[in-house]
Amino acid sequence: METFYVFKVSELIFAASMKEKILAKATDMFLNLGFKSVTMDDLANEMGISKKTIYTHYANKTALVQECTGNLFCEISQGINQICALHKDPIEELYDIKKFVMIHLKDEKSSPQYQLQKYYPKIHNTLRDQQFKVMQECVVANIKRGVEKEIYRANLNIEFVSRIYFSGVTSIKDYRLFPEEQFPVRTLMDNYLEYHIRGIVTPKGRKVLNEIINSNHE
Repeated sequence: METFYVFKVSELIFAASMKEKILAKATDMFLNLGFKSVTMDDLANEMGISKKTIYTHYANKTALVQECTGNLFCEISQGINQICALHKDPIEELYDIKKFVMIHLKDEKSSPQYQLQKYYPKIHNTLRDQQFKVMQECVVANIKRGVEKEIYRANLNIEFVSRIYFSGVTSIKDYRLFPEEQFPVRTLMDNYLEYHIRGIVTPKGRKVLNEIINSNHE
């Protein structure tokens, strides 16, 4: 009986490990190649396993996409919360968050947001609502601290600024508006963040911003 129990526990651990491996590999492929472009056959071939093994853990591709995006969202949200908990200079905080998100999204080489929106609209809409909530809390807190430190202008409409920032962050990911060959993702994100900050800083904040930009160029 004890041997059987040990065997079942080992079996469950292996199954959990395989599910995590599938999730990790699928997330990597989706971000690099696109949610539509990657098929279950592609994933199985890349991992050297059968499609049956994948379907043991995920009923279909939609279920896999949903778990991949949900898991990635949780990882990024936790990372953003950890950065915010450090209470750095507000401008430095925004650059740290941008850098962290870009690393986890692998520079969004395949316009994953556009593919997700087009082919998995329900998942995209749910994810967008979750992203808005997290970003809204983060950006509002960032602006309030910046105003207190007198690096952001005191007359800002905080709700408006935070929402227009979210709108911009999501809009620049539309490759139809910003084709990658003309607007490389990393440069695009840097330009948008600088555009956002220059619109809300005081002369004191502008000095901080310029120092960060110059240090990043070194």
